[in-house]
Amino acid sequence: MTARETAAQRRARIATEYEILCHEIPDPKPGLNFRNEFELLIATMLSAQTTDARVNTVTPELFALFPTPQAMARANVAVVSEIIHTIGFYRVKAQHAVEISAALVANFSGQVPSTMEELVALPGVGRKTANVVLGHAFNAPGFPVDTHVIRLTKRLRWRTDWRTTKPDPVHIEHEVTQYFEPSEWKNVSDRLILFGRSTCTARKPKCEVCPLRESCPSYGLYTA
Repeated sequence: MTARETAAQRRARIATEYEILCHEIPDPKPGLNFRNEFELLIATMLSAQTTDARVNTVTPELFALFPTPQAMARANVAVVSEIIHTIGFYRVKAQHAVEISAALVANFSGQVPSTMEELVALPGVGRKTANVVLGHAFNAPGFPVDTHVIRLTKRLRWRTDWRTTKPDPVHIEHEVTQYFEPSEWKNVSDRLILFGRSTCTARKPKCEVCPLRESCPSYGLYTA
């Protein structure tokens, strides 16, 4: 792929590559285990800089003891910390879990809000977490940008700032989503994340077997 690719050519290529991803990953699912909006919100907050698999090992006990915002709001932070101590930044996240729950009880009658503005106002909740909740709890347009999404949109050059060493997740969200219907945003993110875990990995991407190798602008660049 050359630097002379036009905007129309990029759009067409993205559409073709995403069609291939849809074939490869027909039923994308989030990696976190959850049963309701509250569990999804807390689990997603906990997953920052930690794998979903690791979070899934601590949330069963956490939600068994504190299944509702009301229960979590009354929790001792030290107890929550002990339960989740195997994940990164567990002390701060334990504090956030209790503070989020208290805010839900105080401001939203114990319900998880369904707007970006309300979600990001909660302690420890950023735009990525809010987008996960919007997409998977409320089936609303949401495009979570995590490290996999950042990496793949760079390698595939689905964004014009692919050369930058300090990508802005909000810019990535706004640029990439223009190529897709809002109803598809969460699926685009989920497919990129799953594909990043299985094939286009950070250290040793499997370029030789990648179904996007015919059109990927970065084919072979990261396998030396």
